[in-house]
Parts: sequence; structure tokens; C-alpha cells
Amino acid sequence: MKILLDHNPLAPNNAAPTDFSVAYRARPAWITPRHSQLPPEVTAYRLRLALPQATMLRVHVSADERYVLYMDGQRVGRGPERGSDRAWFYETYDLDLATGTHTLAALVWRLGEVGPRAQISLAGGFLLEAEGPYSELVSTKSAAWETKPVHGIDFSIPSGAREIAWFVEPIQTTDSAAYPWGFEMGQGENWEPATARREDFAFPFGIQPVHTLQPALLPAQMSAPRCAGRVRYVSATAWSDPQSIVVDAEANLSSEAVTWQSLLDESIPLVIPAHTHRQVVLDLEQYVCAYPQVRLSGGSGSQITIGWAEALHMDGSGKTKGQRDEVAGRTFIAICRDVILPDGSARRQFEPLWWRAGRFVELLIETGDQPLTIESFGLLETRYPLEMESYFSSSDPRLDAVTPVALRGLQMCAHETYMDCPYYEQMMYVGDTRLEALTTYAISTDDRLPRKAIILFELSRLSHGLTQARYPSRDVQVIPPFALWWIGMVYDYALWRGDRAFIAGMLPGVRSVLDGFLAHVRPENLLQAPNGWNFTDWIADWPLGVPPDGFNGFSGLLNWHLVYTLKLAARLEEWAGERLSAQRWQSWQDALAAATRDVFWDEQRGLFADDRAHARFSEHTQCLALLSGALEGEQYARTAQNLLSDASLTRTTIYFNHYLFETYRLLEQPAAFFKRMGLWFDLPEQGFKTTPEQPEPSRSDCHGWGAHPLYHFFATLLGIRPTSLGFNQVEIAPMPGHLKSLSGEMVHPRGRIEVDLHFENERVSGNVSLPAGLSGTFCYSKKTLTLRAGPQSIEL
Repeated sequence: MKILLDHNPLAPNNAAPTDFSVAYRARPAWITPRHSQLPPEVTAYRLRLALPQATMLRVHVSADERYVLYMDGQRVGRGPERGSDRAWFYETYDLDLATGTHTLAALVWRLGEVGPRAQISLAGGFLLEAEGPYSELVSTKSAAWETKPVHGIDFSIPSGAREIAWFVEPIQTTDSAAYPWGFEMGQGENWEPATARREDFAFPFGIQPVHTLQPALLPAQMSAPRCAGRVRYVSATAWSDPQSIVVDAEANLSSEAVTWQSLLDESIPLVIPAHTHRQVVLDLEQYVCAYPQVRLSGGSGSQITIGWAEALHMDGSGKTKGQRDEVAGRTFIAICRDVILPDGSARRQFEPLWWRAGRFVELLIETGDQPLTIESFGLLETRYPLEMESYFSSSDPRLDAVTPVALRGLQMCAHETYMDCPYYEQMMYVGDTRLEALTTYAISTDDRLPRKAIILFELSRLSHGLTQARYPSRDVQVIPPFALWWIGMVYDYALWRGDRAFIAGMLPGVRSVLDGFLAHVRPENLLQAPNGWNFTDWIADWPLGVPPDGFNGFSGLLNWHLVYTLKLAARLEEWAGERLSAQRWQSWQDALAAATRDVFWDEQRGLFADDRAHARFSEHTQCLALLSGALEGEQYARTAQNLLSDASLTRTTIYFNHYLFETYRLLEQPAAFFKRMGLWFDLPEQGFKTTPEQPEPSRSDCHGWGAHPLYHFFATLLGIRPTSLGFNQVEIAPMPGHLKSLSGEMVHPRGRIEVDLHFENERVSGNVSLPAGLSGTFCYSKKTLTLRAGPQSIEL
């Protein structure tokens, strides 16, 4: 059982040792094979021990890069929780052990350059540190651990992977004849004593360990068996390229579908004759992240490929997908796939080292001289255990239809970190993560994943002050606007969850980011685009998503983004009691806002330009100008009016629509909100199970940033928002538009906020209930009511 700690028992000891040799032996030790190979490398570790009496043994476990831990052949857990060179995590487990002999085993792998881009690799090895009276019998620093290389697992990169920004686990090929079956029970030959190394024994001299060990921050990932869906297609046609195969409707062996379905539903074994080809397409009928699990007998000389796709493509070019439910006549492009080579033995169980993602699974089976029996095929679903704890309902069924799509999109992008997408990249980007975290606050009391994200991005800061754009990552990428969005993340956490000590710990990073930006402010008080990829939104005529003058010039959008962020930073400093710092950021905001208004305001159009030449105008720039709080009077009114009426503005897409929706809420424009929700309203009919990355043609069908309407259902339509640090005060300002009713329950740090409202003839009636200790206001149609803890009636 995984245990979360509130302290770090493996932290280096900074005290001067009285006996250096004793202190050395007391420190945790990493172990490696005596003859370690260059990555990719898979290694097995084992320890046989005898306990004189039953005990509950607490162990702290980590590896570089990843491990699966077994006790007496049963899986205990996977890890370590994804971190970085600045925070290397370890898991803690309590093992309930009986008197007698036991075998601890671990499978450890490091893939190096062929591994996922988000997976850091440092020095390799495995670490287990035990607590209690029998710790010396178990810990890697003292016990007689053995190791051996795991043959039979190879890795390769699919063709064209880097061209489409595919950064996840490589293709794994498992050769059953070479694989050391039974290693998890400690079986097999060629085990050798492991070599130990201690990394932190010289810490008192200021020498830093290779791995900065930190206790895991998150609970165990979800691990649930799942049926492998519905059989949509079976064919006996051979293929030339397992990565791209046409689903030929005329070749469909519909009579075999029942047999294959029985395999999936009831684990009724299915025999594939010798010298046979089968292509089977399975529809999971939902987007799923899972480890495929297959049990095979016989089939020596066979090859089984398990491929995954979010949807099938219209053709082999892989550019367009069309209606996502369709299979016949489409092309199954399986960039993510694993390969199994059976050895002919009975009941071999296969599972890849890392999970896969998508809605469709393709089985490609080619048998040799021996028939192959598939005993079972299923999935072990995995993700962060993020569930919908809040509730939303309305009189518009379109909103109810979007809710499960947005929720599933968020869940599929929540694992050991948030991710932009589970199929292509599995990387945590700041811009994506801010929206994912905000949505999490609205639906769940669990804020551990947002906290971890804030911490990791703070650790990623570079010498110029800015955070990295994506982290953890084996390469360094800088997207300057994302560093500003990280400050937004800190602000959101302070507003929605509080914890002054945590926020205070982030303020040095907040100041570092802002000082990094202010270094690019020129004497005229305008920001010149910082070095890096100044991505803002996937706009077709913005090269690489960079706004006009966003490469090295003076961008109106980037200037308003900085002005907007300075406002958030000033509030953070005020909440932390740092009045002088708050005044500094406010002064900078005033100065930059004045210059930005002067240079980018276009009097004729009544809008702010994207560039100094006043040739380009976008919704993005108007949104950040309005949200910055630095506009007033006629300028504010004209900007708002023309944002709503000027059809020539460059339009926001899925990601930046969040800030557009925030602006519509500020301007109280429900009709505009519902109009731009059209893209999401169309998703269920188009067959989407999750929210896509961008409007068609979308590379990724599952992008967590597209789940933000779920946040707006609660925070904009129901209108429930915090107005002070830690959600200590609430404002409920519903924005119903055409809706006749709105109801919901939203989680709050002190309980639940319940709202049930009905609208008719510009009147609202209903009930509101606040948890104990919470008060606030209810606002509607320019009128305000005071809210108190407990239930109360609303009539305005």
C-alpha cells in the first residue's frame, strides 16, 4: 500500500559526522549492475530474505528511470512518480509480511534518448530504504541484493515520429524466447551481486547528490481492469506496414466478430491457425489510457502487434480524421504500438512497461508454423484518480452533453503530472496546465496535482528568471508567455485554495519571472518580445502561433499580457503582506499600461492593435487589455463593444477561448459565450470522447486545455467564484442568458456550495446554501444580496 509522507526521511543529513565511516554506512544507497550497459537498458533486481517474525515493513523505493516493485511475485507498485533532476521522487509502501522467507524483486529500466521527452535520466540504478527492526535485511545499502540484465525487450522509434512532435514511450518489442520469465519470483539463473553507491554522504561538505530525493506527492495512480471494447472489424488480409493499414470494408470477416467479442467479454480462448493473418479493430467506445494485457499460448514464430489510435484517418496522409466513430474505409495509423514475439510456451502474460492511449486498438496477428491461442485480452486502465465531485445541470441539454467530454479530456491528461495530451507528447506545459488546474479546483477537493505542477515549474526556472515552458523535460524550452501564465497559476491557487505559507514560498519565483520580463522593457516603457517561442494560440496566419511582432518586436498582445500579470502579482504580494513589493508591481503596471494604451490604441477602430503599425487586430489583445483592469471610461466601453461586434478580428481558438470566456463574463455577455461554445456543442455528434487540441484538422483528439468549459459551467454560468484569498468569500453572479434554470453543487475547501436557480422575465428565484464559515454576495441584474452560511432563498 502506497503511503504519502509529510516529511522526508531520506533527506541528507547536514550535521558534521562524529564517525565518518558510520555516517557513510547509514546513508541510503543506490544499486546498479556491476557491468551496467548504456541505455536503453532493462534490469531485474532481487532480494531473498527470511523474517524471524511477522512485521509491517515500511520501505521507500525509487529508481532511475522507472521501476515495478514485486513482493513474492505480486506487484506492489510502480514508480517513481515523475519528477526532475531537482526533485527526484520516491514512493513509500507498507508491506505486511508473515514469518518466513520472502522475495523482493524489481524491474528497472532507463531508456535515455529513445525514452519519453518528459522522462529525466540521470545515473541509473535502484534504491530501497527500509525502516524498522529488519531494515538491514532489506535496504539496498546493506542487504545482499542481486541483479541481472533483462534480455528480450527492445525499443524503436516509429517512422515520422519526430515530425509530428511524438515524444512518448517508444515501440516495445518483447521476445518471449529471451525474456527472463519468473524473475518477479526471484527465479532464473545468472544473478550477480549488485554494486552500491551512496550519493549524499558528502552533503555536509556542500557536495550535492545526483538525485535530490523527495517523498512522492501524489496518491497511487488509478489501476482498474477494463474490457477492450467492441469488435468493429476483422480481416485476413496481409499488410506491408503495421503503422498504416487501410480498413477495407469488403475484406471484413463479420462472421468472426462474435468469436473475437467472446474473447474480450468472457476470456474465451481464440485459436489462430498456423500461417494466418488477422487484422482486428477494437472500439473502446471511450478514450482510455491503459496497459494492454494479453495472455498467449503456443504461437512460436508468430508476431502480434498492438496498435493504438485516437481515431482513424481519412487516408494514409494522416492529415484529417472526419467523423470519429467511423472505421470502414479509413486508415488505421498506429504510431503508438507494441510488438510481442511468442516462444510457444503456455499462458505467457504480456504487458508493456508504459501505458498507451486512444479510443481504438488494432491487433495485427501473423502466425508461423504453430497455431497461436489468445487466452485473454484486456486493459488495465490508469490515470490520476481525479473524479467529478461537483455537479452541474441546466435547461440546455447541450451543456449536459459537453460535460462528460470535457471531464474525460481532463482526466486523460492527468497522470503523475498534468499533460498536454496522452497520445503524442505526455508533457506538462504551463499554458495547458493553468487551465487544467483551474478546472480541477471547480470539480474536486483534491489539489495535490495542481500543487505539484506549481512546484515543478518553480524548480524549472532558468538563470534569466523565466520558468521553462514544459517540465519535466529532457530538453529546455522557453515560451515566455507561459512563464507569465505560471504566475497566473500561483494566483489561482491562492484565490481558490489559499495556504499562505505555500504562496509565500512561490513569491521569489514570481519576482524572478517578472524581473526577467522587465529586463526587456525599453525606455519607452514597452516590452520588447523576449527571446524564445512567444506562442500564444494556434492561429493559422500566426507563424508557429506567435502573434504579430512577437518574435523580436513590440507586440501589443505581449505587452497587455505583462500588464495583466503585474496586476495578479500585486494581489499576491498584498495577500502575503508584502506591501512594498505590491506597490512595485502596481507602479510597473501603471507605467506599462499607460505606454501600451498610447502606442497600440487605434482611435479609428476603437481597438488595440497587435502591432505598432496598427495593421493587425485580434480578440486576444482585446481580451487581455480588458482583463488587465487598466482600461476605463470610453476606451473600456469601445474596446468591449468592438470586441463583440468586429468580425474582422483574429479569433481565439480552443486554448485561448478560456480568456475570451473570462472576458465575456466580465462584460456580462452570455449570448456571445453560448455562440462560441458551438465548437464544444458539436463534439459529441462528431464522435469525440474528449476535447481536441484545436479546430479541425486537429492533430490531437485529447487535449486537457480544451476542458476549460467545465470550469466555466461553474464559475461563469452558475457564477460561483472566490473573491478573497483561499475562497474565504464567495460571489455568486449567474450568467444564464437563454437558460431557464441553472443548478449545481461546487466543492469548496469548507464543504459544498449549492445553487438552484430559475429565471423568468429578468427575474431569478431559487435557493443557495453555503458551507459553515463562508459568506459572500449574490449578484444579478445590477442588484446584490448578502449571503450567509447555510441555506437561503433568492428572489431578485
